[in-house]
Amino acid sequence: MKREIIIILTFLLPLGVFAQSSKKIELEILNNEYWWTGLSSLGHEMPYDKNSELTFDLWGDNGGNQAQPLLLSNKGRYIWSESPIKYEFNKGLLTVEVRNGSINSGTAGNNIRTAYKFAAENFFPSNGKIPDPLMFTHPQYNTWIELVYDQNEEAILEYAQAIIDRGYPPGVLMIDDNWQENYGVWEFSPRRFKNPKLMIEKLHAMGFKVMLWVCPFVSPDSEVFRHLAQEGLLILDQQETQDILWSNTRNKAAIVRWWNGASACLDLSNPKAMNWFKERLDHLMTEYGVDGFKFDAGDAEYYTKNVVTYEPGLPNSGTTYFAKLGLNYPLNEYRASWKMAGLPLAQRLRDKDHKWESLRKLIPDQMSQSLMGYAYTCPDMIGGGQFLSFQNASTIDEELVVRSAQVHALMPMMQFSVAPWRVLSEENNEICLKAANLHTKMGDYILKLAKEASITGEPIVKPMAFAFPKNNYEEIKDQFVLGNDIIVAPVIDQGARSRKVILPKGKWRADDGKVYKGGKTIEVSAALDRLPYFTKLNP
Repeated sequence: MKREIIIILTFLLPLGVFAQSSKKIELEILNNEYWWTGLSSLGHEMPYDKNSELTFDLWGDNGGNQAQPLLLSNKGRYIWSESPIKYEFNKGLLTVEVRNGSINSGTAGNNIRTAYKFAAENFFPSNGKIPDPLMFTHPQYNTWIELVYDQNEEAILEYAQAIIDRGYPPGVLMIDDNWQENYGVWEFSPRRFKNPKLMIEKLHAMGFKVMLWVCPFVSPDSEVFRHLAQEGLLILDQQETQDILWSNTRNKAAIVRWWNGASACLDLSNPKAMNWFKERLDHLMTEYGVDGFKFDAGDAEYYTKNVVTYEPGLPNSGTTYFAKLGLNYPLNEYRASWKMAGLPLAQRLRDKDHKWESLRKLIPDQMSQSLMGYAYTCPDMIGGGQFLSFQNASTIDEELVVRSAQVHALMPMMQFSVAPWRVLSEENNEICLKAANLHTKMGDYILKLAKEASITGEPIVKPMAFAFPKNNYEEIKDQFVLGNDIIVAPVIDQGARSRKVILPKGKWRADDGKVYKGGKTIEVSAALDRLPYFTKLNP
């Protein structure tokens, strides 16, 4: 019934609108027409035009990051389905098809902003809530790069104390993978944590809120595995039962390959499994004072390989069930997501390499997140989230870390992991501190935008083409708009000490106080310690 209502509504739009619902559609890409979304991890390849060649099937594949069965064009055209879409750009033709359900397509207005507004209101409306405000107003700090799998009480407290001692503003502290006794055994390892409750009390006293890393996996052949298998709370192998002598259960759990090996996986389509997981997480909050959770993994690919779930459905549904768990906790983070736009979940870009090429992807990938409806976003970890890049100090590019911190500074969220004071010179560490303080200074404004997004659905950070749709800004990938009145133009090229900035009409005050007349391209100096940004002045 809901889909029927949506289709009727499309016909109520202004004159010139068309709408259809089918399993396959083909659209001729118009001259100067540009398309976005589908995957945040391919944002740097967007927008697509009549010269683009790309095929991607979202069925069981979220590209390691956020995904959405949504395509939008700067001509006001939109495509949506409740099911995973396969889309192809080829020789000026856009073809979209689905295995299940149908496709809704139509035109709403004549630009990307009007198309997005229609899609957000009808397909993924915001619910009036946001993640924990601290995620927007202060930096986040993740222990992963510094400690990797050696998460332990002493080192975590040292990391936190160093943040304070170096003058960085405290915020959210994320304790990453391997704090736990085992996957599925969500208790602090007694070998690495002598008194986790006291540790968290100390972190709170320093001004931090504390998150713990969790995942939906369960170490096989463990006591908890045997219990969950017997209770029918794990995803099953295609051969659902087994007849093995001395077996404690006839249920044959599927074994899923992921980056940490081979594990069983909770079947969160089963309400009992969801309740079991939630009880474990709630226990961590009440017993130790934990404030929230980083929900890792949950990618659709883990639910595609001949597995059987309690509630039959699309492989992407496993990702959705895992994301719904996070709605119980305002302090949350997700790296993988499917059709959860408009909801109060913090979404982080997938781990990037410590390379300039990866730095250049941050802005367009973040813009793709925004156009999907994921407003509460974080552009990976500063300097990159791939820990192997930081194991040899001689390979760390200090300039890259500094410029990465500047990209983060005026995004909805910013997240440190590698300790700048450890890998940078004092001078470059001070520049990172300057970026952290800028984010904190702008925190109330960013939080205001987040609250507005929870009502209107409008992104916090936007592509230039979204904020200024009449100016032919579709191909700008190296600057973005915070709110509607601040243009941010980070330096993303190695060695650059100046950059060109495109300013729309009006008067704009730069971060250094200079006022520029817009409607043209300017060139500004950008020493290593400068993040150029421009605030629109009232007429």
